[in-house]
Amino acid sequence: MMKPYRNQSGDSGVVSFEIGPDFINLKFRNNDTVYHYDHTMPGQIHVERMKRLALAGAGLSTYVSQHVRDSYASKE
Repeated sequence: MMKPYRNQSGDSGVVSFEIGPDFINLKFRNNDTVYHYDHTMPGQIHVERMKRLALAGAGLSTYVSQHVRDSYASKE
């Protein structure tokens, strides 16, 4: 189930997220698509970092744009 992203900066592109044992799903502003990132793509290190940022409510959109970009496993 997607949770709202706290967006502490007020200008994040991420609006909601869902965390699982080996994945994170993200929904971005102005887009109804849900992007699935997992330990296969973009890899465990990135996914675990994205999970921490999502829970902190800060830095997630910047991290995705700087380190992950289009390296998602799937989108729906």
